[in-house]
Amino acid sequence: MTSKPKVTTCLWFDQNGEEAAKFYVSLFDNARIGHISRYGKNGRMPEGLAMVVTFDLAGTPYMALNGGPMYKLSEATSIVVQCENQAEIDRLWTALTADGGKEVMCGWLRDRFGLAWQIVPAQIGDWMSNPDPAVGGRVMAAVMGMVKIDIAALEKAARGS
Repeated sequence: MTSKPKVTTCLWFDQNGEEAAKFYVSLFDNARIGHISRYGKNGRMPEGLAMVVTFDLAGTPYMALNGGPMYKLSEATSIVVQCENQAEIDRLWTALTADGGKEVMCGWLRDRFGLAWQIVPAQIGDWMSNPDPAVGGRVMAAVMGMVKIDIAALEKAARGS
C-alpha cells in the first residue's frame, strides 16, 4: 500500500487544472501525475472534466481542483523553485512566461494559468543568511533591481565587487 502525503497544497482552477498539472509536470524531471478524478453526470461542472488532479513536483505533492470561476490564484501563494544554475532559471522562466505568462519582479512571475512562481538560485538563502549582514543587503538590493534573476550579478553583489 502506498502512503498518502499528510499535507498537500490545493490549487483552485476554473476548468483547466488538468492542463495546468500536465504542464507543470512537464517542467521537472522528478514529477508525475498521480490520480485524476472526473465529474460525473449531474455534477456542478461538465461531465468528464477533471475534478481533482493530484501531481508531484520534485517530491512535493499538489492537487489541482477544477472548482469554477469564483476563486482566483494570486501572489498570496507562490511556488518557489530553487535552481542550481542560470540555465535552469532561464529554461523555467521561458516556459512559465510563455503563452500569456507574465514577468513580475525579483524572480517572480505568473504563468498562463495565473499561478505565481519564484524562480531563484539555490544559493540565495546562503547569501541572505550570511554572517556578514552586508552580503545579504547587497544581494537583496541587486534582486530588487531584477525581473528574471541573474546569478552572476548576484554572485558579484555577494562578493561586493
